[in-house]
Amino acid sequence: MKWYKQSTEEVLNKLEAKPTGLNKQERKARLENHGPNKMAEKEQVKLWRKIGKHFTDLLMIVLIAAALLKFATGEVVEGGIIFLVVIVNGFVGYWQERKAEESLDGLKQMMGQEATVLDDGQPITVDSEALVQGDVVVLKAGDIIPADLRLIEVHDLAVEESILTGESEAVEKSVEAISQEAQAGDQLNMAFSGTLVQTGSARGLVVETGDATEIGKINHALQSIQAQTTPLVKKMHQLNKQIFRGILALIVFLLFFTSFRYGMDWSLMFSASIALIVAMIPEGLPAVLTMILSMGVKEMADENAIIKAMPAVETLGSMTVICSDKTGTLTKNEMTVQEVVTDELPIVKEIMNNTQELKTKDSQKIEEIHGNPTELALLNYVAEDEQLLKPVLGKIPFSSSYKYMATMHDENEERVIFVKGAPEVLLEKSALSTEEKAKWEKSGLDLASKGQRVLGFAYKKVSSNDELTHDALEGLSFAGLAGIIDPPKESAIRAVAQAQEAGISVKMITGDHKATAQAISEQIGLKHTSKVLEGSDIDGLTDEELTEVVGKVDVFARTTPDHKLRIVTALQKKEEIVGMTGDGVNDAPALKQADIGIAMGIKGSEVSKQAADMVLADDNFYTIVKAVKEGRRIFDNLQKTINFFLPTALAQGLIVILALLMNQPLPLTPIQILWVNMVTTITLSYALGFEKASDDTMKRPPRDTKMGILSGYSFFRILYVSLLIMIPAYFLSMQFEGAALQQTILLQSIVLGQAVYMINCREMFDRAINRRFFENKFLFLSLGILFVLQLGVVFLPIGQQLIGTTALSMVQQGIIAGNAFLLFLVVEIEKRISKGIFQRKEKAVSHYQND
Repeated sequence: MKWYKQSTEEVLNKLEAKPTGLNKQERKARLENHGPNKMAEKEQVKLWRKIGKHFTDLLMIVLIAAALLKFATGEVVEGGIIFLVVIVNGFVGYWQERKAEESLDGLKQMMGQEATVLDDGQPITVDSEALVQGDVVVLKAGDIIPADLRLIEVHDLAVEESILTGESEAVEKSVEAISQEAQAGDQLNMAFSGTLVQTGSARGLVVETGDATEIGKINHALQSIQAQTTPLVKKMHQLNKQIFRGILALIVFLLFFTSFRYGMDWSLMFSASIALIVAMIPEGLPAVLTMILSMGVKEMADENAIIKAMPAVETLGSMTVICSDKTGTLTKNEMTVQEVVTDELPIVKEIMNNTQELKTKDSQKIEEIHGNPTELALLNYVAEDEQLLKPVLGKIPFSSSYKYMATMHDENEERVIFVKGAPEVLLEKSALSTEEKAKWEKSGLDLASKGQRVLGFAYKKVSSNDELTHDALEGLSFAGLAGIIDPPKESAIRAVAQAQEAGISVKMITGDHKATAQAISEQIGLKHTSKVLEGSDIDGLTDEELTEVVGKVDVFARTTPDHKLRIVTALQKKEEIVGMTGDGVNDAPALKQADIGIAMGIKGSEVSKQAADMVLADDNFYTIVKAVKEGRRIFDNLQKTINFFLPTALAQGLIVILALLMNQPLPLTPIQILWVNMVTTITLSYALGFEKASDDTMKRPPRDTKMGILSGYSFFRILYVSLLIMIPAYFLSMQFEGAALQQTILLQSIVLGQAVYMINCREMFDRAINRRFFENKFLFLSLGILFVLQLGVVFLPIGQQLIGTTALSMVQQGIIAGNAFLLFLVVEIEKRISKGIFQRKEKAVSHYQND
């Protein structure tokens, strides 16, 4: 229902209400029929479901099956170890993704707890949940509005609606019906649930309650939005499927080939299949990824970016678009006098200093004063001119009906009247020629075209006997104009430039007016600023049409929560990875819909913080750019880790296959395989998480979201490195007698091969031993820990007993070390060759495109 279009009488008739309010019986009946003034709550997911979903991952199911098969065959210890790995990984996943659904609680807190209503003309206090349509609510300064109201009586009422519109300046309200279509921010005869009465008083008729209020609609949008699956999670699911298919193909191959050729019994094939599953599933990978993401979360927290869900760290690095609110995010959220047009600056400063509504100024610092942002802007402009303050002899307070305020002061033998207000009103009251008025009007339009709010200043000298009245304000001397705007942050301008250099598009979505939005967008350096889409324009577009134009527009003005949500969704349909910043309740649905929601920590509402994936502790847009760089670094390190992990897993699987093809016993026990996968590999992988960002991190475009976590080159590297680990290790172990000695040589060869290949993986194509090699102290720490662990496994009796190993001679150790060094050299040579090939391809493509 468009209540703002109807007159007071029409609203009263439609709701069968009266200006004196409802009586108790009427309110009770309506409450029973329509229900309480509260928002519906979504049923919470049970704890067991939250935990259980982390055990239904494809590879986790395969490992559970392997553990159960081990139990079935009586191998309880090995089955128990596999099962323990599954449990640890599952609970790690739960803690990693745990995120409380608190948005509803935050929204409920925005609604007033109590309200004053008229009961047959008498004011009474009731619980806000008991409000019904037709109630008349009495408002005063400081009240939180408890429901959506159609105002029927106002007295200088100004309402701060930033939780809905994102704009900090209070809106002056009226009671007149509005004939044209209007967004929430332009419905001047409405007061919305959760907004704050800044000044004045009023009476309003309850027209909407609960879910039907503007905040209720936001709540509904929040509840209906499904959580976005992060790019990393999608890529890991894809990788899991690839690993599963590979394992399944190899098991089927083994079952047929070996049974037909050697007639192997099914019990051996059963054990071999389990060994292959345990060997090729990188059980330690989830734990390592969690550790790397955790380190990223800590690094970002140190940079004032608080991450609520760990996969969001990597999502930051994938962002292709940042949709940003304007007020408080790109701008300072502090109205500032930007320009003053005057030939009488001292007089204008006196007027600014003496027509203040904020007279708590006397003994306070300006930064400690709270109130109308425009008044504070003027105070800041004349902050160093305290001597201009004069005793007030008379005052006409500001009112939206006449659009000015005036004060009277002594000045020598006379009195002076200072007036501040709407330029067009003051010009009409000034003694100016037609040409002079036209000149001032043009100056005002110039300021307004820059998105500035324009104030006029005038004065009049009168005798000491004159009183301050409205009639006394004729024949004013017009002194000048001031343009006021919420200016952009310098750090935001710098951040936008860096984001664009990194291939990330920045779009501004604001509830502010078109001219202001366009002016700010030009100042911060957005690319497509010539065209601005307003909320009314978006309403006229279908979802498909919006998807077509959204990439060509960078500025959106006079938007509602629904508009922001549609913009984010349209960008996602274009396969963009969308980051959305905001601080108001109005931003919450878009924050939740976005791939990465970013809330302001200082000036942001609790609702926006709860809906977001990341909170900026310093409210600084530049922090987002730093977080993007960290996200890209994290993904690079995750990719290095996966490229490091998989050759070892494949090598172990190939060793099992080779042994079966050659009709040999299984070369490694499941416990030895788990030792490699869960202990040594994790120890080494941890170091890769500390690698610093490369020099080109913020100069390359975002990753193609369609690409898997492994490229074709990665598969090539994984295959040949696994063969370089497997072949020398297996055939070296076969040169010695005794199962324990063979297994120890094989185990030591794999572990040492891992250690040198981890160093190879520091750089994808560049030399592994470079300047940054010596900057990563954790690399040397991890190698040291691995050395101690492996020493204990090979030479300590307790380690030998647990893992099934035996001591090695110096000759045997030397041969193993030689094989590892050869692996290192081969990979380094291959990297150099591959880098040259890729560079030649890039040059050829670039040359072709230029032609």
